[in-house]
Amino acid sequence: MTDSNTLLTTARQVIIDEAKALEVLCDGLDDRFEQAVQMILDATGRVIVSGIGKSGHIGHKIAATLASTGTPAYFVHPAEASHGDLGMLSKGDVVLAISNSGEAPELANLLAFTRRFGIPLIGLSSKPESTLMKEADVHLLIPSLGEACGYGIVPSISTTLTLAMGDALAIALMKYRDFRPENFRDFHPGGKLGARLSKVSDLMHADAPIVKSGTLMGEALLVMSQKGFGVVGVADTQGRLLGIVTDGDLRRHMQGLLGLTVDEVMTANPRTIGPDELAEKAVALMTMPTPKITCLFVVDPAEDGQARGILHIHDCLRVGLG
Repeated sequence: MTDSNTLLTTARQVIIDEAKALEVLCDGLDDRFEQAVQMILDATGRVIVSGIGKSGHIGHKIAATLASTGTPAYFVHPAEASHGDLGMLSKGDVVLAISNSGEAPELANLLAFTRRFGIPLIGLSSKPESTLMKEADVHLLIPSLGEACGYGIVPSISTTLTLAMGDALAIALMKYRDFRPENFRDFHPGGKLGARLSKVSDLMHADAPIVKSGTLMGEALLVMSQKGFGVVGVADTQGRLLGIVTDGDLRRHMQGLLGLTVDEVMTANPRTIGPDELAEKAVALMTMPTPKITCLFVVDPAEDGQARGILHIHDCLRVGLG
């Protein structure tokens, strides 16, 4: 029977060892990291990431993270590079070559190509005297701290450090470029992440239920019923939203309702949201405890608060928000 205490002890020790290694990596960062960032910023082309084995798997992730955060990048397999994929590299590119030992023979042709054609090379390794680091223009050195298995043979600490270095590069570049959530969404339109980064303008209904100030409630009720949102907005002659009429407002003014104007019934200065705000913020506004509401009118602050549409909580729920 498996000893669960032993399993948990081993698992915790692995995580402890990797966490300690990350602290060492953090403390060891120096101006070479800044040089690598500057080299990528100066590039007019893409970042080409390459590595073999576990370094290759980590390289795939680093390339994907760079590409999704505003730094054009892709992964080139070093073995395939020797059989034609070197043609993917061109002037203006930067190569990020990854090898824990710095001696992966599969990288040899790639390294030679960068030296022959003057393509900047960033080496990421734990061996400062290795072939890779001797050839590289900039060195990203990860500390050589063994592996979590205790035998130095199962890539674990080394891959964790490599991955962290790649994340540090990507996010440092992202911050420098002022890459914002709305930019991030352009590369992540699908899934839960895409939903979280949706803008209000992506989900809103442009044909909002709006009547002019001074409209009698009989006419306003027809608009309210036809649009099916359970509310109607009240705007001035310039289209600026003045207030809204809700079911609650109707109940509070039942006596003589049809003889009243919308201005006498409406709730003034309602909660609104801008079209460029994240839909996630709209959900937060609608679900505030006092009171919870089901709709938000979308007003454009750049156009003096003109009503541009309406967003229903169901629109947000439909794409996975809320």
